[in-house]
Amino acid sequence: MTVQQLENSYKEHIQRLQNITKEAIQREGIDGIVIHSGQAKRKFLDDNYYPFSANPLFKAWLPVVDNPNCWLILDGESKPKLIFYLPVDFWHKVPQEPNDFWCSEFDIHLLKKPEAVEKYLPYDKQKYAYMGEYIEVARALGFDLVNPDRVLHYIQYQRSYKTEYEQICMREAGAIAVAGHRAAEQAFRQGKSEFEINLAYLMATRHGENEVPYTNIVTLNENAAILHNTVQDRSAPAQHRSFLIDAGATFNGYASDITRTYAFDEKSEFADLVREMDKVTLALVDELQPGRDYTDIQLSAHRKIAGLLTDFGIVNLVQEDVLREGLVKTFFPHGIGHFLGIQVHDVTGLVADDHGTPKPAPEEHPFLRCTRMIEPNQVFTIEPGLYFIDSLLKELKATPQSKYVNWDKVDAFRPYGGIRIEDNVIVHRDRNENMTRDLGLG
Repeated sequence: MTVQQLENSYKEHIQRLQNITKEAIQREGIDGIVIHSGQAKRKFLDDNYYPFSANPLFKAWLPVVDNPNCWLILDGESKPKLIFYLPVDFWHKVPQEPNDFWCSEFDIHLLKKPEAVEKYLPYDKQKYAYMGEYIEVARALGFDLVNPDRVLHYIQYQRSYKTEYEQICMREAGAIAVAGHRAAEQAFRQGKSEFEINLAYLMATRHGENEVPYTNIVTLNENAAILHNTVQDRSAPAQHRSFLIDAGATFNGYASDITRTYAFDEKSEFADLVREMDKVTLALVDELQPGRDYTDIQLSAHRKIAGLLTDFGIVNLVQEDVLREGLVKTFFPHGIGHFLGIQVHDVTGLVADDHGTPKPAPEEHPFLRCTRMIEPNQVFTIEPGLYFIDSLLKELKATPQSKYVNWDKVDAFRPYGGIRIEDNVIVHRDRNENMTRDLGLG
């Protein structure tokens, strides 16, 4: 990526957002929208604040991700107006006055005090919609129309199609994360603790704990069976058997979301299972094709994981019978992936159209986060898994299907916890771009 490529693609990105905004306000019959970046939240009975994260609708316009009390005034035609919060403050470090590649696209006004914003806002607020979290602030300022459904649904739906600028940002976020994943694997091979491995990841990505797009999942051995384990042991285990890391990075507000699993003994049967799951991930990536329902990828994942359960003798049935008996859900209880963008679990995966018509996950796959048709310029994660989760295995053991399970083999795999391998993929009209593999992370 060159600076010129970023700047050129950003201009096109802003023009697309202008077009989307124009359509959204015409649907509502208003003159424009005002997007609030948000405001800092003080902890209960405390004088410290929670880490701030800007409204994702705001971040879609410009890479200002950590400054509260900023505002965008948009009508889809005029140059966007940015009210940028720049206080006089000797207690805290304040942001620099805007002077970056994106600044020429905005009419920028500096705001010293949050309560003084009204003089920059539209006079007739009846014809503008407030878009943001702080409804009481909107009411106090005189906005009656707050987060209108027709506007919100349309804008959110369009966010599922990524511009070239957004794709550039996500490639960069992936490159940062890959550096972290490599450092984390090295720390695992050195026998480090989960806590120390996470520190190695953060050092390599040059991210603080509040800058990663989600809390890193860094797990050793049986902890890999905890799908969203964010509690990191400070002490290293007596023996390193397996390592699962689910960790991403950010660039200009856009996220990557990558998972890898490693066996300490690369000649073990668990290592063989990891290698086979890697093949499953790649095969499922190839199935991301425009015009196909994303739910089909979930069903295909179940078929492939059923095959692994048979091939490794975990279940004493052929593949089709494993599916018929419903055994896969014990070992693969989550969805195959989701949209990726400004938000890690990006929006509108479970709607049918830009009016927000619900398209929920099928009853037998309740944790699937996307049911949309696959289209060009969408970005997905593909993340099949196979786990040995005590609570789910206990439930299975109490059913008639228990007789099909090779419990000795299950017990042999339990100390490894489980496997998840996750890639980030841009769907183009004629090909898939596996950003994760293109960066050399096998």
